Amino acid sequence: MRRLQIATAVLVLWMAGTAAFAQPATQKAAQQVRADGYYKDLFMDGGCSLNSYPDLPAADWLGLSMEQISTAPRLEMTRLDTLAQNDRLVGNALDENGILLYPDGAPRFRAVYLNGGKALGHTRSLTAEGRAHFRTYLQNGGSIVGTCAGAFMVSLGAVRDTGYVPRPDYLCLWPGWTVGTGLEKSATGMRVEPGSPLLRYYDFGGDMQIDSVRHNGGCYAYMEENVPAGTEVLLRYIADTLQLKKPIHDKVSAWAWKESAQTGRVVVIGSHPERMVEGDRLELMAALLRYAMDGNGEARLKGVLENGVAREMVRTTSDNDPAFTRIGDRQYHHFAVDVPRGVKEITVELAAPAKWTDRFDLWLFADAEDFAFRENARWKNVGHGTDKHFTLPVEGPGRYYISVYCATTVDTVDSFYGEQYTGRTDVLNGVPYILKVSW
Repeated sequence: MRRLQIATAVLVLWMAGTAAFAQPATQKAAQQVRADGYYKDLFMDGGCSLNSYPDLPAADWLGLSMEQISTAPRLEMTRLDTLAQNDRLVGNALDENGILLYPDGAPRFRAVYLNGGKALGHTRSLTAEGRAHFRTYLQNGGSIVGTCAGAFMVSLGAVRDTGYVPRPDYLCLWPGWTVGTGLEKSATGMRVEPGSPLLRYYDFGGDMQIDSVRHNGGCYAYMEENVPAGTEVLLRYIADTLQLKKPIHDKVSAWAWKESAQTGRVVVIGSHPERMVEGDRLELMAALLRYAMDGNGEARLKGVLENGVAREMVRTTSDNDPAFTRIGDRQYHHFAVDVPRGVKEITVELAAPAKWTDRFDLWLFADAEDFAFRENARWKNVGHGTDKHFTLPVEGPGRYYISVYCATTVDTVDSFYGEQYTGRTDVLNGVPYILKVSW
């Protein structure tokens, strides 16, 4: 037990140290988690050693925007598959931070779905840098959904008859442990845990169970000891009629965890509902996706603007200074300004550095009550180009909210490895700008 506690502590500390782009909590968070401010809803990881599929039925049914990475089947993979995967997930010259992250380390997709397959083979193929990107993604507000191998990958490792087996080469997103079921090429029922948050979305026929969910070498959550605080039980296996070597009946088959209001949510299941196209099993996969995205981290302030002081947002990913890093495609940067008594109006000015003017479309928003998004902002300027300004009346002393939004984005074309970016790929490393408020 003492060795387990030490191993767990070391892994948790290591995880915290890898979130290089994580930003501190701010004084105020948005009142609701919003879909706006991400490049797309979902990224499906069907990379090395994972199953690759052309679609995700539940995502299609929900109308989610999605991209994916696909590779050759495990027995046919070559070095080219690893190179193609990591060119996109780890980074390249055109996209220094990889497609999951904006230049400042914020999540570019609302959720990442981890397919089934071989957990350790996939996470090792990502390299230490790629695994760190996933941890940064979660810490900065992106959510994770995983099925089967995806559930193994998010854990610290496995519990076996011989004891705990730490897996530092896993993604280590949920500080808990999994147990392999030993059940292959079969199916089990699932009992919906009373009070499960999945019931917010569907009632699954009203009988609190889901029949015949495919299972192939998956896992369950180890809940006997050292259960991470905040872990939520979503479903349990129904397997009392199966002749099994390992008793998995009533073990936790699906679970969720969210560390704080600023981080994303992990939602995983040890089985395979991802290919279902109808009925309770389709609703199950849809509910997992919805609960994950509803658990995105709340919006954060980049900083508080000072009267007459230009805020230069010109740093790049490699500068490791997210508070002053460039903006990405379809991303918001949020700021606040504290206006003193006696001020009647303030002027907000947005400009690009020399040689960047009007190469991109940046929009400017402001609100007197909350983070300024396009649907709630009281003041807005959404014309073409980078340079914007407006003067807004001040109704009294207090905090006002300013945001910059990058409307320029990439185009995509289909390829063997999934979508490839074309068009405005120069936006991927971020657009620099200068913001100033004065009165």
